[in-house]
Amino acid sequence: MRNWFKRGTPWIWLNAGAAALSLVLVVGLIGHISFMGLQHFWPNDIVAFEYAEPGEEPVRVLGEVDRSEVLSVRAARERGFEVDEDGDLVTRHRIKRGNRDITDRDFTWYVAENMSEWRYPEDAVRLERRQWGDFFGFIREMREGDEVIADGDETWEVFERLFSENVPRIEEIGRIERVEIGNVNAEIEELRLAERRLRADETLAEAERQERAAALQEERDRWEAEYDQLVERRNELLEEVGRYQATFETIEGREVTMALGDIVKPSRPNAMSLGDKAVFYVGEFWDFVSGYPREANTEGGILPAIFGTVLMTLVMAVFVTPFGVLAAIYMREYAKQGPLIRTIRISVNNLAGVPSIVFGVFGLGFFVYFMGGGIDQLFYSERLPSPTFGKGGVLWASLTLALLTLPVVIVSTEEGLSRIPGSIRHGALALGATKGEMLWRTVVPLATPAMITGLILAVGRAAGEVAPLMLVGVVKLAPALPVDGNFPLIHLDRSFMHLGFHIFDVGFQSPNVEAGRPLVYATAFILVLIIIVLNLTAIGIRNHLRERYRAESD
Repeated sequence: MRNWFKRGTPWIWLNAGAAALSLVLVVGLIGHISFMGLQHFWPNDIVAFEYAEPGEEPVRVLGEVDRSEVLSVRAARERGFEVDEDGDLVTRHRIKRGNRDITDRDFTWYVAENMSEWRYPEDAVRLERRQWGDFFGFIREMREGDEVIADGDETWEVFERLFSENVPRIEEIGRIERVEIGNVNAEIEELRLAERRLRADETLAEAERQERAAALQEERDRWEAEYDQLVERRNELLEEVGRYQATFETIEGREVTMALGDIVKPSRPNAMSLGDKAVFYVGEFWDFVSGYPREANTEGGILPAIFGTVLMTLVMAVFVTPFGVLAAIYMREYAKQGPLIRTIRISVNNLAGVPSIVFGVFGLGFFVYFMGGGIDQLFYSERLPSPTFGKGGVLWASLTLALLTLPVVIVSTEEGLSRIPGSIRHGALALGATKGEMLWRTVVPLATPAMITGLILAVGRAAGEVAPLMLVGVVKLAPALPVDGNFPLIHLDRSFMHLGFHIFDVGFQSPNVEAGRPLVYATAFILVLIIIVLNLTAIGIRNHLRERYRAESD
C-alpha cells in the first residue's frame, strides 16, 4: 500500500475521477437545459376537467398541464388546498389556463384528488395572441364586420382559410413598419443633419446656400411623399386585416371576440396527429430563432438577441486577437526579461481575476463618455445633444470585452511561443534570416494553434458575460438591428440585445415570470449552442493549422 501511494497512483485516480465527474456535470447541465428548452415548442394536449374542493361548487378548467409534483397532506394544507386527512401524499398539477385578460393569471395549481376525470376535447383551441399571452377556449363563429359568415362545425375551416389569407398581409405590415418606414426615416434624418450643417457653414455664398437648400428640400419632399405612400399602404392592410373577427367561448361560458390580426398562431393540439405536431414543433422553433420579441420579451422570438450576441463576439475577437498576440510577442521575444517585464506579466495575470463589472464601469467612463463623447464633438457635432458614439453600443461593448479577455489571449500566446524549440530559432538565424523574419515566418506560425486556443477561451467568456454589457450597450429591446441596408451597413454605435441579458430580463425582470420560464431555458439552450458552434469553428481552424505546420516542420 505504501508503494502504491509512493507511485502516485491514488492521485492519478483522483484526478481521473474529478475529470469524469466534471464531464458528467457539464453534460448533465447541457442536457437539462436542452430538454427544458426544447420541450417548450411541443404542442401539448389541452385538458378539460371540473375541480371542486370539499364544500365548494365545482369550476370548469381548460388548459395545458405545465408541471406535476407530489406533496405531503400537511404541505398541501399549508398551501391553501382543502384535502382529506386520509393518506400521506397528494399530487398537484399546475395548469396553464391562459386567458390572462380574463382571469388575471396564467397558471393555477390544482390537487389531483379534487379533479374530475380528464377530457381532451378535439375542438379545444389554443391561440397565441399579440397581447395577453395565450387563449384557451372554443371557436363559435366568424364575422365579417357585423355579419356572421360561419358558425357551427365549419367555423374552424373558415377561420383557418381566412387566417392563412391574412398572414401575408400581416407580414407586409411588419416589413413596412420595421424596414421600409425605418429606411425612409433614416434618410429624412440624414437630410435634417445636412440642412443643419448647411446653416452652420458660414463660408458659403448666399446663392450657393439657397441652391443647396432647394436641392435638400426637393429631396425631403420626395422622401416624405414616399413615407406617406407607405403609411397609406399600411393603413389599407390594417383595415383589411381588421375586417374579419372570430368569436371564441371560454370553458366558463364567456364569449371573446378577436380580430384575426390580433392572433399570431392558432392551433387545436387535441386534433393533431403525431406528424402534425412534429411539423408544428419545427415551425415553432424556427419562429423562435427568427422572430422578434413581443410583450416585454416574454413572447415571440429572439433574433435580435442572437444577432447582437454573435456580432459583438466577432467584433471583440477582431480587436482582442491582434492586440493580445502583439503584446505577447513583444513580452516574450523583444522585451528584456527582468523585474519590469515580470511585474507586467504578473499584472496581466491578475487582470484576469478582476470582477467583470469593474470592466463595465471602466468601459462606461473611458470608452463611452471619454472616447465616444470626444468623437461626437469632433465628427457628429450637428447631432448633439443627441449622442451618436457617446452612448452604449456594439463598439464599446466589444472593446470592453476585448479588454476583459485580453489576459487570456496574452497568456495563451506566450505559452505557445515558449514551446517553440530554440533550435528552430537558431536554425532560421543561421540561414541568414533577420530576427523579424525568423519570428513572423517561423515562430509565430508554429505558435498559431496556441493563439487560437486563447481566442477560443476568450470567445467562450465574452459570449456569456452580462454584467459589463449592462453598462456599455445592451438594452432590453433594441428598435433596430446593428446591421441594415443603410450606409454604412454595420452600425456599431447602436445599442443591441444580448442572449445573456435576455435570460436575466425574462427570468428576473419580467412581469410574468412563470410564462417566461420556458423561454429562459430555450434562450439558454440557444446561447450554449452558439458558444459551442463558435468554439468548434475555432477548434477546427486550430487543428487544421496544427496539422499544416506539423507537416511543414517535418
